[in-house]
Amino acid sequence: MGRRYDPERRQRIIDAAAAVVRERGIAGLGHRAVAAAADVPLGSTTYHFATLDDLMIAALRQINAEWLAEVEAWVEGVDPAAPPADELARWLGEQFTGDRARLELEYELYFAALRHEGLRPLAAECLDEMARMLTRLMPDAATARVVVALIDGLTLQVLLADRPYDQEDTRAALARVMGGDGDDGPPAG
Repeated sequence: MGRRYDPERRQRIIDAAAAVVRERGIAGLGHRAVAAAADVPLGSTTYHFATLDDLMIAALRQINAEWLAEVEAWVEGVDPAAPPADELARWLGEQFTGDRARLELEYELYFAALRHEGLRPLAAECLDEMARMLTRLMPDAATARVVVALIDGLTLQVLLADRPYDQEDTRAALARVMGGDGDDGPPAG
């Protein structure tokens, strides 16, 4: 029997890798587990991704793209008349009360970059791109980077310490970081 043409196989493998990490964590990621989750032969996973790092890179690239598309859509939809600190605090509240499994997956892959050097550039690219997007709402690029760091810190507290999200405290912190009371609107430009 000849080889069956399956143009979606590589993508199914990437989707399955993300699902395996979501269910079992990075430690549970393996070619066999991904092959079973994708319903493909084991050889398909190693054909498309020679190493687990290759597979993690593909999964992180996809997860980053999805996250950044969501951030982009949010930034595009921000009311220019509304205080950016208020808008960002509200949006973060939606993120933290939404799909926790998705946030955990994003951060699991993000922190995998500490041990897997191939993931570091992707993690850095994601942070840089998010800061770039947020510059449309911030006074400058340095402030946008600080806001990204604040978001990461808040996310870790919500995920790891089971601290409830306080939208008003977050709004006040964002307003301080962004300069003033946050009622100035987006920067002119």
